[in-house]
Amino acid sequence: MTQTIAPRVRSLVLLLLAVAAALLADAAPASAHAALTSSDPRQGAVVDQAPEQISLTFSETVALSDDALRVLDPKGGRADTGEARGTGATYTVKLRPGLPDGTYTVSYQVVSADSHPVAGAFTFSIGAPSATTVSVPEATAGGGAVGFLYGVGRYASYAGFIVLVGGAAFLLACWPRGTGVRAVQRLVVSGWVALTAATLGLLLLRGSYTTSGKAGDVFDLELLGQVLQTKTGAALVSRLLLLAAAALFVAVLFGAYAKRIEGDEGAPDEDGDTGGVGEGGDEAGKEARDLAFGLAVGGVVVAAGLAASWAMAEHASTGIQPGIAMPVDVLHLLAVAAWLGGLAALLVALHRAPAGTPLEATAVRRFSQLAFGSVLVLVVTGLYQSWRQVGSWSALTGTRYGQLLCLKAGLVVLLVGIAWISRRWTGRLTDTVTAGAEREKERVASGAGATAGADGGTAVTGAGDGDGGTADTGAGDGDGGTADTGEDDGVDPERAAQLARQRAAVDAARQKRLRDADPTRNGLRRSVLAEAGVAVVLLAVTTMLTSTEPGRTEEEAKAATAASAQTSATGAVTLDMPFDTGGQDGKGVVRIDLDPARTGANALHVYVTRPNGRAFDVPEVKVAFTLESQDIGPLPVVPDHITTGHWSANGVQIPMAGEWKIAVTVRTSDIDQVTVDKNTQIG
Repeated sequence: MTQTIAPRVRSLVLLLLAVAAALLADAAPASAHAALTSSDPRQGAVVDQAPEQISLTFSETVALSDDALRVLDPKGGRADTGEARGTGATYTVKLRPGLPDGTYTVSYQVVSADSHPVAGAFTFSIGAPSATTVSVPEATAGGGAVGFLYGVGRYASYAGFIVLVGGAAFLLACWPRGTGVRAVQRLVVSGWVALTAATLGLLLLRGSYTTSGKAGDVFDLELLGQVLQTKTGAALVSRLLLLAAAALFVAVLFGAYAKRIEGDEGAPDEDGDTGGVGEGGDEAGKEARDLAFGLAVGGVVVAAGLAASWAMAEHASTGIQPGIAMPVDVLHLLAVAAWLGGLAALLVALHRAPAGTPLEATAVRRFSQLAFGSVLVLVVTGLYQSWRQVGSWSALTGTRYGQLLCLKAGLVVLLVGIAWISRRWTGRLTDTVTAGAEREKERVASGAGATAGADGGTAVTGAGDGDGGTADTGAGDGDGGTADTGEDDGVDPERAAQLARQRAAVDAARQKRLRDADPTRNGLRRSVLAEAGVAVVLLAVTTMLTSTEPGRTEEEAKAATAASAQTSATGAVTLDMPFDTGGQDGKGVVRIDLDPARTGANALHVYVTRPNGRAFDVPEVKVAFTLESQDIGPLPVVPDHITTGHWSANGVQIPMAGEWKIAVTVRTSDIDQVTVDKNTQIG
C-alpha cells in the first residue's frame, strides 16, 4: 500500500510546486514600493527656458546609485551632469547649460526603503514638443529573467527557512526519536541547503535586479560590492553567517543528540524497565535533557536571527511603527515556520518513518498543540500587519496588495479548516495506536512462547549480525532446556545470518503493513497531505505579497499625486484611468494631462503604462471632450506619438468652462479596444 501512496505524494507535490511556480511567474516583475509623486518640471510640461536642475519627489526615501537619475535630449544624449543629490524624499540632478529646444526624457532607477527597485520615465519639453529617438526599454530593474529568478530565489529562501526551522522544532518539541530517522534528517538538511543556496543566489542577483535587469550583470563584482554596502546586502550576509551557526545546530541535532536519545531509550530506569526519552538511566537521561535544552535555546536564537534578516530589510522596516513591526514580523515568521515546517516533517514521518521507529500518537498530539499555538500567534500578528500595510477598506479591495491579502486570508482559513480535521484524526489516533500496541505485545508474547516450546526441543533463531557473522543463541525450550547456538546445531553461519535478515525484513514489512492498514492513520495522512498542498500555494501568494506595493503606500502615493496636480501653479489637470481591452497585454493605465485646463488653447499629453507603471506603446489612442450640460461635443482629438507610451497634442480648444467628460479610446490590437472616461472641471 505504501508503494502506491508514495508516487501519489510525489505527483501531488510536483503539481503543487508547478502551481506555485505559475504564481511566481505572474508576480514578476516586482512592483515598486515607493512612487514618484511630483516632479519639477512636471510630467509633460512645456517650459520656456531650460531649468537649472530636475527634481523628483517620491512617496518615501529611496537609495540612489550611479546614474540613478538621467536626463536625455531628443537624440538620446546625456543632458545632465550626473550629480544626483537628495534631501528627504526629494532628489535633484543638474542640467548642462545651453540646452536646445525639444522634448527631453527623464529616467529614474532607484531602490525603495523596503529593498524593491523603482524605475520609470517621463518627458518634458523646452520651448515646444519635438520628436525624440529615446524609448523606454522593456527590460529594466525588477523585470525580465533576472526578476523572475529573483522571485524564485525569494520563494526558495522562505521555503528553506520554514522547512529548516519548523522541521527542527518538530523533532525537538514533538518527536525526539525522529532525529535518527533518515527521511526526516534529509528534509531538515534540504531546508538548510535550499535557504543557503537561495541566499547566495539573491546576493548575486541583487545588483542586476535593482539596476539593469540584465543577466550578464549577475557576476559583476563592482555591482556586488555596491550591494554589500546596502541594507539588503547586509541582511543577506548576516543570513549566511547565521546559516553557518545553523549548520552546527543541525550537526549536533542529528549527531550527538540523536545518539543520546538512542542510548537513553535503551537504558533501564529505576524499575529496571526501558524508559522513554529522558526517562532512562539517571546519567543518560540527564545528558539528553541538558542537550535538548541547549539545542532549544540555541535554535530559538538562530531562528529568530534568520527571521530578523527579512524583517530588517523589507516591509516591516519602513512605514509606520517600524519599532513594533519588526519584532511582530519576526514572531510571524517563526509561527509560520513552526506550523508549516512542522507540517512538512509530520507528512514525511507519516509516510517514510521506518517500522522500527514509528511515529507515536504522543508526537502527533504534541504537534497538534504546537500548531494550535502557532495559529493563534499568526492571527494576532497577521491582523496587525494587515492593518499596517493596508489601512483602509478601499485599499483592501482596490489595490493588488489588498486583493492578494484577501486571497491569502482565504487560504489560511482553508488551511485551518483542514487542520481541524487533522486534529480530529489525531484524537482517534491516540486511542487506536494505544490499543493496537497492547494487542501487538500480547500477540508477539504468545507467538514467541509457542515457537519456543512447540516441540520441547531446542529453538534456533539464527539471528546474525547482518554481515554474515555467527548466529546468536536461540530461545530456551519449553522445559527450560538450554538453547543451542547455530554453530552447535551445524547451521551454516552465513545461512543463519541470511535467515535473520529475512526474518527482520519480514517483521518490518508486517509492522509497516499493519500500520498502513490503520484507517485512522491513513485519514491523518490524507488530511496532512491536503494541508501541505494548501501551504505550498499559500507560500507562493505570500512571496507575491512581499514583492507587491502595500495598499497603504499605493493609496498615499495616489493622494499625493492628486494633491500635486491640484496645487500645480498652472492649474493643470491630471487624470488616471485604468483600462482592460480584454485581449493579450490589454490591461494598463492611461493618464491624461491637460495644461493649463482652462478655456482656450491647451496642451494635451497622454501616457499609457502597464499595471506595474512601465510605459508601453499601443496601436491607437484617441481622446474626446464632451460638455453634457451644454450638449457640446464630443470634440475629437487625435494626439501625435512622441515616444514610448507618450502621445501629445497642442492647441486643444476648450470653448467654455464646465464639468467636461474626457473619454479615451485605447486599442491594443486589431480587434481589442475599450473606451474609458472621467469627468473633471475645466476653466
